[in-house]
Amino acid sequence: MAPEALPELPIRAVLPELAAALARAGAAVLVAPPGTGKTTLVPLALADAARGRVVVAEPRRVAARAAARRMAALLGEQVGGRVGYTVRGDRRVGRDTVVEVITTGVLVRRLQRDPELPGTALVVLDECHERHLDADLALAFLIEVRGALRPDLGLLATSATAESHRLAQVLGDAPVVTAAARQFPVQVHWCPPPQPVAPAHGLRVDEKLLDHVAATVRRALAEGDGDVLAFLPGAREIDAVAQRLGGVTARVLTLHGRLPAAAQDAALSPAGPGRAANAAVHDSANPERRVVLATAVAESSLTVPGVRAVVDAGLSRVPRMDHARGLGALVTVPVSRAAARQRAGRAGREAPGRVYRCWSQAQHDRLPAQPEPEIAAADLTGFALDLALWGHPDGTGLSLPDPPPPGALRTAVATLHDLGALDSDGRVSPRGRALAEAGLHPRLARALIDGAAAVGTRRAAEVVALLDDDRAAGDDLVAGWRRARRDGGAAWRAEVQRLTSVLTRHGTSGAATELPDDLAAGLVVALAYPERVARVREPGGRAYLMAGGTAAELAGGSGLAGTPWLAVADADRAPGARTARIRAAAPLDEATAREAAAALLTDATEIGWSDGDVVARTVHRLGAITLAERRLDAPDPELLRAAMLDGLRRDGLGLLTWTATATQLRQRLAFAHAALGTPWPPVDDAALLDAAADWLDLTGVRRRADLARIDVAAALRRLLPWQVVAQLDEVAPERLPVPSGSRVRVDYADPAAPVLAVKVQETFGWREAPRLAAGRVPVLLHLLSPAGRPVAVTRDLASFWATGYPQVRAELRGRYPRHPWPEDPATAAPTRRTNPRG
Repeated sequence: MAPEALPELPIRAVLPELAAALARAGAAVLVAPPGTGKTTLVPLALADAARGRVVVAEPRRVAARAAARRMAALLGEQVGGRVGYTVRGDRRVGRDTVVEVITTGVLVRRLQRDPELPGTALVVLDECHERHLDADLALAFLIEVRGALRPDLGLLATSATAESHRLAQVLGDAPVVTAAARQFPVQVHWCPPPQPVAPAHGLRVDEKLLDHVAATVRRALAEGDGDVLAFLPGAREIDAVAQRLGGVTARVLTLHGRLPAAAQDAALSPAGPGRAANAAVHDSANPERRVVLATAVAESSLTVPGVRAVVDAGLSRVPRMDHARGLGALVTVPVSRAAARQRAGRAGREAPGRVYRCWSQAQHDRLPAQPEPEIAAADLTGFALDLALWGHPDGTGLSLPDPPPPGALRTAVATLHDLGALDSDGRVSPRGRALAEAGLHPRLARALIDGAAAVGTRRAAEVVALLDDDRAAGDDLVAGWRRARRDGGAAWRAEVQRLTSVLTRHGTSGAATELPDDLAAGLVVALAYPERVARVREPGGRAYLMAGGTAAELAGGSGLAGTPWLAVADADRAPGARTARIRAAAPLDEATAREAAAALLTDATEIGWSDGDVVARTVHRLGAITLAERRLDAPDPELLRAAMLDGLRRDGLGLLTWTATATQLRQRLAFAHAALGTPWPPVDDAALLDAAADWLDLTGVRRRADLARIDVAAALRRLLPWQVVAQLDEVAPERLPVPSGSRVRVDYADPAAPVLAVKVQETFGWREAPRLAAGRVPVLLHLLSPAGRPVAVTRDLASFWATGYPQVRAELRGRYPRHPWPEDPATAAPTRRTNPRG
């Protein structure tokens, strides 16, 4: 289509520059805000000069269909003529198609099947700023294809934000073409909820916030004209707010990826009579005015006409992975400032507008500047399978905008090994190729293929289609399955048909079995997530333990409470919570759990320290779930000894009985080591625990109580090397003789200062304090009164006799007249007795 025939949109001004950049470099980056025409006008303008088909890759199915319909309308045609589309489960192209709009996921599959992309002249990767995994992969694969196979293949990466430097760098410093938007002023209204709202986590959003969003939509309708576009995180919240808008003087429409095409068209078409295919609420008093409740798909991928006001709930739904617990799911997070700016801009495309942000300006300043790339936090299992199929198992050598986190990639590769998708060398197995061709997450593809043989083709396809849809209400997956069978809608039925065709095409279909629906659903879920097979902790309770070791619980009032076994399809964990919350599950019995998670079944002999004592048993487990155990009557003595030593290291030396004799001996040894060093052994806790195998005789010790009966004093003497065994009483004697003839115990509590506490009268005649450790360390004398109270502390006895003793004598001789207080204690006779009376 010639540029002069295109509608008057801002992108027209840069089309010549863009065409010249592609002709010169073969690759380019186009920066153009939403509403400039980059998605629909650029492919049409470039198609005439292209020698082959122009393929436009969109991040979402709804955007791909909408872009194709818009381009076909510009040409005055129906989709399937010169403009067609291909998304998962839906393809409309013909022999005359020159522009084909596909999803990035379809593009990755197409590249895997035939990297040369025969018949394709130009690939346009739209909305690269959103940084979805498939978009990053497609970009990296296309760069390698251009370098090795198709240097003539044109590549255009488009972005709605100015953050294009990294994109151009990845494309080999490709030229950047920028188109300015025709933007009208947008007035910002800060509208935080009037009462506290619980932060969103997982897929749960506080009902009070939804009430506030509905109230703010009513305010937006009342304060100005035009249509209102409200941003909400997901289909559940859209439905909930639509129900709250009953009676408004406007048609309430919804826009998200799971709607049928006719309903999406209604939201993306200008207001007018007869367009009520998607009406959630319809008030005939004002049929021309609309409220469109949309997910993030309306941020940049799609343009909703007629919008003059935007109501932003401030939330977005993104994939996240809790690697510590193996829980991967969509979670609700605050939007970034960049996304909030794009949302607000939707109100100023055609005229001055208003944006009502359901948060405060202070909260806005704390929002992240840009959205986090999916590769940084999402489950990388499918990503890793694509890398392996491409021949780069770890991503090395690929021009990815950001490298995958090493830990997350290792976890993903381990999952692929468990699924049988990779061989021992890390290459893709035939089973891995079959999983990839299913167009599902590898876990769901495994559940589909293996589940078909166990429960039948149709039931496996229905359950997997339900698992791939996040709209199931309530935690009872079987109840959700029955509702879907009754009124699941065209999208779910189309996906069931597609999955059935996948099974038939690969020859993996299965006949129906006699397994009831609840167990069939549980088996399929468990095949997808064997580590999420869970057993109730207490009969009738809500608390469960998953085979992967994660503690989880059902919500209060759940109809699944008390079910002995569950297959958990979805769970999330609030920040700081110790347990996960089960969001969707199906019942199991033990036999089905064993069948689905057979790879997690183990038999082990366990001899170890657990809960403060030795455990010796044989255990049959399903992952972390103990199915059966039996006590060992004759455990291996060496393993028993190792368990005792492990218990000591865990719980400490307090497991032993420290008598006064053992404690005093340890203190004497500590003094000897401090004073003389090697070969005297250290006896601090760490040293004793490290050498426990050398000094503790654990023969016949089988339980904690046996440890308490060990003679610790005798055991400590085993630490002494033979050359110092006989020297202990010389280096650190237990008692010292004093001039009175008494033998007084030495206190070694402080290894640096052994203390001898003795009455003054018993030391008469001593000229200096005794020394220990071969004369190296003088004892610290605590000189006592006749009543045993300290009167002086000294190491220098001669100085004390000369200067300190006279004062002591003066103070105490009157108090203790029956005890001798000679003027010269250094020459006086020592005594333990008092003077005779009279």
